[in-house]
Amino acid sequence: MATLKIKFRPSAFQGKEGKIYYRITHNRQSCQITTDHHLFAKEWDGIHSKVIIPESCSERFEHVSKTAFNISSDIERLNNIIRQFKRDDLHYSSSEIAEMFLTSTKDMEMVDYMTFLIGRLNKSGRECTAKTYSTVKSSFSRFAKERHISLNDVTADLIMSFESYLINSGLCPNSTSYHMRNLRAIYNRAVEEGLAEQNFPFRRVYTGIAKTRKRAVPLRGIKKIKNLKLDNKPRLCFARDMFMLSFYTRGMSIIDMAYLKKTNLANGVLIYRRKKTGQTLTIKWEKQMQDIVSKYSVKSSPYLLPILNDESSDTRKIYRSKAQYINRNLKEVGKLAGLSIPLTLYVARHCWASVARSKNIPIAVISEGMGHDSEKTTQIYLAELDSSAVDKANNLIIKSL
Repeated sequence: MATLKIKFRPSAFQGKEGKIYYRITHNRQSCQITTDHHLFAKEWDGIHSKVIIPESCSERFEHVSKTAFNISSDIERLNNIIRQFKRDDLHYSSSEIAEMFLTSTKDMEMVDYMTFLIGRLNKSGRECTAKTYSTVKSSFSRFAKERHISLNDVTADLIMSFESYLINSGLCPNSTSYHMRNLRAIYNRAVEEGLAEQNFPFRRVYTGIAKTRKRAVPLRGIKKIKNLKLDNKPRLCFARDMFMLSFYTRGMSIIDMAYLKKTNLANGVLIYRRKKTGQTLTIKWEKQMQDIVSKYSVKSSPYLLPILNDESSDTRKIYRSKAQYINRNLKEVGKLAGLSIPLTLYVARHCWASVARSKNIPIAVISEGMGHDSEKTTQIYLAELDSSAVDKANNLIIKSL
């Protein structure tokens, strides 16, 4: 059986990247494959023959992560070639393995690529995106069943078939579009990494967002929530305070609130990175925010809020449990405030956007405040114009006749 080893050759010049190469040995004969993968010596673990991934905030993170993925992909292809030779009971040499590797195309399976990408996102702290992609992967795996669908098999016809499968499964248009948009994002990543040729397979499916009932609460509703007397109901009081803090911080998501550390706040400014996008946001610290944080501050904890604790290693499990607990209690808070929609932490994000627009704040400013990549995303959060305002406008037009 052939053996495969990953080797690193450091550069002869100080400050320059070294190169990765593969050594294949079979029947006591060795063959070397030179690659285009470059790393610094400190980014290679020679003992375990693996890449050392830097911190997600490092400027080298993307390059090194991509290099690690490419190496993993190469090794998978080489092992598949070796298994194929063995399965076919062919006599082969190490040089023949190398030749087939160099002439074959990268044809990774879609589900395998999704698995690797999800792992990479989790390692970089982007658990929300990883969770989203995991949902899409599960649906696509059920659709594919036993079929082996490679990245290059992803065509317009295949994606249309997947859309039909989702519709027949009972998903509404927005849920189907959710799967299509995220699968397209995954596919485009693969294209960028040179694992597939771009053939625009999503051009015939629906990737828009249909209008749904908005989840925003008007300003008077926010005031009711704020002014509720809940001192004798600590669980509801805590839930209400977390909702208000999210609103005060421009609709900060619960996962970002959970991971806030005391070191994120300095000189009257809160600086944090969104878990969903990795974008850095800066917020001026206001008295209302400090009042809530001071109310729940735990001196021994490094976190700003009592959602996570420093003793547990499974922070994701704790965060999800606490988020469910808060949202469950917020539904009671919403009823006490006389709201017509179920109150959740996510509603705070819609509320901030809608109230901001009601104050005639430009959409571009609202978009930047919420950390959106485009104003189109911000539009989703904005509540519909009050029909009474439209009725008044129509009345004025009629009277002018």
